[in-house]
Amino acid sequence: MTSNIVLPRIVCLGKGSINQLNYVLETLAVKNPMIVTDKVIYDLGYIKPIENNLTNQKLSYGIYTDTIPEPTDTSLEAGIKQARLDNHDSIIAIGGGSVIDSAKAIAIVAKHGGHIRDYKFPYSIEKSGLPVIAIPTTAGTGSEATKATVITDEKHNEKMLCMGLGLVPFAALVDYELTISLPKRATADSGLDALTHALEAYVSRKANPFTDAQALAAISLIAKNLRTAYNEPNNIEARESMLLGSHLAGIAFTNSSVALVHGMSRPIGAHFHVPHGLSNAMLLPTITEFSIPFAQHRYATCSRAMGIATNQDSDEIANDKLIKELKALNHDLNVPTLKDYGVNKIEYETLLPLMAKQAIDSGSPSNNPRLATVVELVELYRKVYE
Repeated sequence: MTSNIVLPRIVCLGKGSINQLNYVLETLAVKNPMIVTDKVIYDLGYIKPIENNLTNQKLSYGIYTDTIPEPTDTSLEAGIKQARLDNHDSIIAIGGGSVIDSAKAIAIVAKHGGHIRDYKFPYSIEKSGLPVIAIPTTAGTGSEATKATVITDEKHNEKMLCMGLGLVPFAALVDYELTISLPKRATADSGLDALTHALEAYVSRKANPFTDAQALAAISLIAKNLRTAYNEPNNIEARESMLLGSHLAGIAFTNSSVALVHGMSRPIGAHFHVPHGLSNAMLLPTITEFSIPFAQHRYATCSRAMGIATNQDSDEIANDKLIKELKALNHDLNVPTLKDYGVNKIEYETLLPLMAKQAIDSGSPSNNPRLATVVELVELYRKVYE
């Protein structure tokens, strides 16, 4: 069986990686990049060194700071317009997953036209947009390494998954120093998102030997450092391990796939505005438990990679430990239930059939070891509410 592997053309890892921006710009031979970020990153001063650098290189540039958490088709419009009017030839995206996802979508629509809705799955985006240089400031989505972006369609209240080779950033500058100021809640949510990416990539029906290696390395790095990064924000070793783990998880799932957790997570985010990583965390223990009977050895291997089971443990014991650890992680990182988050139960119940359909239509659940029916999805949604 052949597996097609996609990666950014250039990846710079480690302390000071952001200083490789000149090298990347020279390689691209661009003259007029647009910096895409959000107001928080801009106010923290992360953009000023980039501006100074571009000025010193005598490059013209623009700045777009109006990206939002959980981006929507409407939130992209001004960025697309700016990219076109100012004839930008590339994008420097610096921020969390929402910023990088926004930048990738802007890059495609600015170059090829139409509406981002035209590019949603199952459409495959093969033609590159404006080249994107992605600089993550969170250890979570791995978007700097993926061929995917998720944008909410406001008209239909649906999180659209867009996929294809054309969405892979040209370069990723993976500098853990940019994650040190990340607040505790964002550290937890993005870290649990990354862990979900790695776990689902490993048990996915589309997993392959390349993604297995990346996923297991990511699982080990994230599981052994997430609590430390959460409790000790200035712990350099933990931050470095988390960002590397997130990056490897991104490589893993973009070359295999995410599965049922992500499929169910997107409708929760679209309808109730729960941050993506947090909704993944709410779902992960229950959906893992549902899926284990159809991939017992794979899940047990994940448990061993996390360091919570040994090679002497049977798969059954390893999987029991896995479920207990996922629940313990949620407890230790203060992950609320949907009820505790404030989701209205009556509204939630009313939307369950639609959410189940939207989950299946996203495509991700078809990669899960255990395939779920609409009826089973509704029951799983009910189970995770409290």
